[in-house]
This record gives sequence, structure tokens and C-alpha cells, in this order.
Amino acid sequence: MKRIFVIDWILIVVFIVSVISGFSLHIVGHGNNHELWHNWAVFHVFGSVLFLYVIIFHVTTHWGWYKGIIKNGIGRKSKVTAVLSIIFLLLSVTGIALLGVNGINSPLGLWHYKIGIITTVIAVGHIIKRLPALHKSLNTKNSSSHDLLNPQE
Repeated sequence: MKRIFVIDWILIVVFIVSVISGFSLHIVGHGNNHELWHNWAVFHVFGSVLFLYVIIFHVTTHWGWYKGIIKNGIGRKSKVTAVLSIIFLLLSVTGIALLGVNGINSPLGLWHYKIGIITTVIAVGHIIKRLPALHKSLNTKNSSSHDLLNPQE
């Protein structure tokens, strides 16, 4: 399997972890069990940092796409992907800023949650559009470990 698809499959898994832990964190924030909230917060931070790490690899594999936008404008490139990139950047900035906030129910946390909902919806559409290519990447007859070691081919 090519390196780009390995990254994409890992990205889907850590995306699911980040989304589930984020929504769970929001839900337990309405209760009064601080220990449960803290546990979900730690899990969400861990999953989201891992997600951000994999996103960096994902973006670098598609760096030519971003350079094309900078050089030639958006043109026929996917506007949804461009919006997803921008809104994910905003989600990441608010998430990192939340690391300096103590406790629950902060206004910044609520913004992060709302941006997270929007990001999740757009990202699910982004993933669904690419499912045929991802499914095709699982065809072991056309892929090998050689592809992972030599991504330029």
C-alpha cells in the first residue's frame, strides 16, 4: 500500500478517536463528575494531538495541492477541501489555546466545540468523497510493501 494511503487510513482512525472523545467530553461537561470530565479531557487531548500529528503528514503528502492554490489561486480545486483546511486550522488554534484554560464551561471551549461540529461534518463529507480511492487502496493485488518504502513510484 502506498504511503499516502497508509497515512489516510491512520487519519480516519485518529479522526474517529478525536471526534468521539470531543463529543463525550462535551456531554460529561454537563454533569457534575469532575473526575470523569478530566479523564475524557486527557483522552481527547491525547487523541487530538495524535490527530494533529497525522494531519501534518497528510498535508505534507498533498503539499503540491496547497502550493498550486498559492501560485494559481483556487481555480478548479476543491473549495470544500480549502474550507476544511482553514476551519481545521481554527479548530487546532482554539484547541491549543484551551490547554491554558482551567476547568469546564469556558467560552473558548464552547467555540472550540462548535467549530469541531462544523469541522466534523465537512471532514465526513471529505472522507466519503474519497472512499472509492481508499477502498481501492486495500486491493492487495495492486499494492505491496514496496510501495510504502518507495512512495515516489
